[in-house]
Amino acid sequence: MSTTPSVRPLTTRDADALIDAARRAADDLGVRGSVTVLDAGGHLLGFRRDDTAVLISGETSTRKAYTALQLDAPTADLVDAVRPDGLFHTLPTALDRPLLFIAGGVPVHRDGRLIGAIGVGGGAPEQDDRIARTAIEAADLN
Repeated sequence: MSTTPSVRPLTTRDADALIDAARRAADDLGVRGSVTVLDAGGHLLGFRRDDTAVLISGETSTRKAYTALQLDAPTADLVDAVRPDGLFHTLPTALDRPLLFIAGGVPVHRDGRLIGAIGVGGGAPEQDDRIARTAIEAADLN
């Protein structure tokens, strides 16, 4: 019988660190938006929406995080796959829970294992992606 080494799950402390780092990165870019952090099961660990962010940014940040988690890939890398001629062109409508294929969702790994995801909404897609990746790096995850 083989045993796989245990990997520490994403914690609320990790989520707080991700959100704080994302806020700082967003401030540096002048972006007002929302940040969502999900654990490996897709459960909400942390959420923050700036007071002046557009309301939809909360929904987009959550959907981006969920998409990155379910497909274990940054949403920025999946945009072409859902175009009409793409491999996953029907995927956005195939599931009960809506996925969002816009840059800004990034999976979070620890010791090579998927432990959650972060989603950022409110800026341009490229800004949201940069904020999410910066947050992961600053929180010393992945």
